[in-house]
Amino acid sequence: MPTTLSQSNLPGLELIHRGKVRDVYSLPGKRLLIVATDRLSAFDVVLPDPIPGKGEMLTQISNFWFGKTAHIVPNHLLHTPLEEVLPKGTDLALYSKRAVVTKHLKPVPVEAIARGYLIGSGWKDYQATGSLCGIKLPVGLRQAEQLPEPIFTPSTKAAVGDHDENVSFDAVVSAVGKDLAEQVRDATLAIYKWAAEYAAKRGIIIADTKFEFGTDEDGKLYVMDEMLTPDSSRFWPADQYQVGISPPSYDKQFVRDYLEKLGWNKQPPAPKVPADVIAGTAAKYAEALQRLADIKLD
Repeated sequence: MPTTLSQSNLPGLELIHRGKVRDVYSLPGKRLLIVATDRLSAFDVVLPDPIPGKGEMLTQISNFWFGKTAHIVPNHLLHTPLEEVLPKGTDLALYSKRAVVTKHLKPVPVEAIARGYLIGSGWKDYQATGSLCGIKLPVGLRQAEQLPEPIFTPSTKAAVGDHDENVSFDAVVSAVGKDLAEQVRDATLAIYKWAAEYAAKRGIIIADTKFEFGTDEDGKLYVMDEMLTPDSSRFWPADQYQVGISPPSYDKQFVRDYLEKLGWNKQPPAPKVPADVIAGTAAKYAEALQRLADIKLD
């Protein structure tokens, strides 16, 4: 059975960051221990109710994609056995499928987003301006329509409680320099195109996704944090896809849709999530894991 963990507690390890979903600990040798909890954020606000097993599913699907795309861009995983780094007395079963040991990289301060379809904030920006992150798009596109080519639409990295904002590529260049900005853009689009083709063969459309990148001491670029998960991507069942509507999803859009109906102002504190929405969300994550990675939950 999947485990449930809202917040990790690892005495003796230095907690250096508690994010919306992940708890990050420092390890000797310029390494990190990253624990994916079952916390769920929507509209950049952490919800009060965990999704049981979510962290395990996120970690397993990220590890799957990291392995599949290592030939495109290197990633942060070190494959160190957890029993070597967890404090003595820790319940290994609680962490075995939700924690990884990684390189300690310098984060690139941008959300690297690839979009193949016009949905979400991209659709709203297009309706208002006809453009997205400074990229002029064809006139007359409809909601959820496939774009002529996937595009790189970066956003700022928000702190907990703040909202990400779409920015232009020029803003990324100003923030990190032309060479690194181009590396991040090219890596983002290369991974997205490969993964979208892979997923399509399994009946899933990857509408958009976001990546986190970091650099080592030599300036080498790595993809890190998570990859192509239901938290960082929109997965649509291809057989239910229609232009003009927001398609059903294998991701946290299920929760977003529920919250939108409440009229919540998207500011903390977030409202409680009913048991049926929690169960439905967990089921969608599990189906994505099985369809994409052929991994079934115990």
